[in-house]
Amino acid sequence: MRRKDKEIMDTNKISRIIKECQVCRLALSKDDMPYLVPVSFGYDGTILYFHTALAGKKTDILAVNKNVCFEFESGVRVLQNEKKACDWSFSFQTVIGFGKVEELLSSEDKIKGLTHIVAQYSEKEWRLDTLPVNGLRVWAIHIESMTGKQSPDDGAID
Repeated sequence: MRRKDKEIMDTNKISRIIKECQVCRLALSKDDMPYLVPVSFGYDGTILYFHTALAGKKTDILAVNKNVCFEFESGVRVLQNEKKACDWSFSFQTVIGFGKVEELLSSEDKIKGLTHIVAQYSEKEWRLDTLPVNGLRVWAIHIESMTGKQSPDDGAID
């Protein structure tokens, strides 16, 4: 990372940023054509989970390329400079990472992934073991690396 003063090294802080987010942006690629899509997600501290329909663009791309990049952002706001337009900036926290996707095939594994997704958006414990999971696909991103970055603004998550 070029700007070491903005780098987040603390993995607990990176996890807190991810937990604060509502959306994960997932970057995929097929035939040298990038595809970026927002997805709902779950996170257990080491693995990201998301789900898809049985067929579609994401599943077509994942069938040929399991490598993904993901991005999270939190606390983004414009910092205006009333005197000089070129001195505007942003307050932000971001996490960007890379990993490999694995489709979860057993009902038990799908329920585990869905449980993490639901937990991202609700503090209530939902009973998911009776869901008909054969109508969707659930995926796990095995994180290989990720980095955090933040502005030196005081609005950041500590």
